[in-house]
Amino acid sequence: QVIKCKAAVLWEANKPFSIEEVEVAPPKEHEVRIKIVATGICRSDDHVITGALVMPFPIILGHEAAGVVESVGQGVTSVKPGDKVIPLFVPQCGECRSCLNSKGNLCSETDLGSRAGLMPDGTTRFTCKGKAVYHFAGTSTFTEYTVVHESAVAKIDPAAPLEKVCLIGCGFSTGYGAALQTAKVEPGSTCAVFGLGGVGLSVVMGCKVAGASRIIAVDINSDKFAKAKELGATDCINPKDFNKPIHEVLMEMTGGGVDYSFEVIGRTDTMTAALACCHCNFGVSVIVGLPPAAQKITFDPMLLFTGRSWKGSIFGGWKSKDAVPKLVADYMKKTFVLDPLITHTLPWTKINEGFDLLRTGK
Repeated sequence: QVIKCKAAVLWEANKPFSIEEVEVAPPKEHEVRIKIVATGICRSDDHVITGALVMPFPIILGHEAAGVVESVGQGVTSVKPGDKVIPLFVPQCGECRSCLNSKGNLCSETDLGSRAGLMPDGTTRFTCKGKAVYHFAGTSTFTEYTVVHESAVAKIDPAAPLEKVCLIGCGFSTGYGAALQTAKVEPGSTCAVFGLGGVGLSVVMGCKVAGASRIIAVDINSDKFAKAKELGATDCINPKDFNKPIHEVLMEMTGGGVDYSFEVIGRTDTMTAALACCHCNFGVSVIVGLPPAAQKITFDPMLLFTGRSWKGSIFGGWKSKDAVPKLVADYMKKTFVLDPLITHTLPWTKINEGFDLLRTGK
């Protein structure tokens, strides 16, 4: 059956979301239709609104969520109606080169490429006012019901609180994994984290769990420092308080640079600053923030020649379908907390207010 429900449709860039009635088609073969219970707002969604991430319109955004399976298409074996699930913006098909490589997690079935905005068969499951509406990141969670491919959904503990574990669908896992999986932070090491939004705070948590002895949090909004300290930051610095480049400040603070640095903002200037602040020979810098479209980085290659490593991390390096149920289990065992990452809970019709809170750093 086609389901009619409400969704937040973005008709064009730089405009607010419009709450519309949409038709959601039934799942086709190897597809799953999900009733979304809770969804987080991520800066990557905002990048589509501003044009920093180019996507086709009209579109239903959202990629960090949790819900309940409503129905499944033919051939679906990993979930059934009634299961609690988290949609995966990085799928795991289990067959492509990345899925088969122990070091890889960026499945070739991801929507972050040529197929932007459509299901794997090249069509959409959403219609609004007679118009086809595009999907986002294979998930589209700003809607009461969505359809995802079976490779893009993970079954989780039925006892998990969906309004909390939805963050494991993106922000928390991305930051936590960047520290544990991508950088592989060791006990006793020093770390610098640029950007203290939800993902940056999750990096701080990952560094702490890994046993880092010093975690320096960097943000131009000092209001974020108290929470960073609560989650494990040992020092907090605001680049605005210094009259020299922030990488020089960090170099001095650490006697030659940190072991690991993380850029969790998505700005090219902070990416190069994060690279420059890690130790010239064995430092590792990880790009976690989504880079803006059509911007290039210019940097001195000597920064790398002396031995530094520059890495990227998508979804924290986790193999999504395998890792998400385990991360939810870890949350249930209280291995980590999610409450401090949740600042506001709104009815989803107030989604535009939610984005305003994100943009003002609240």
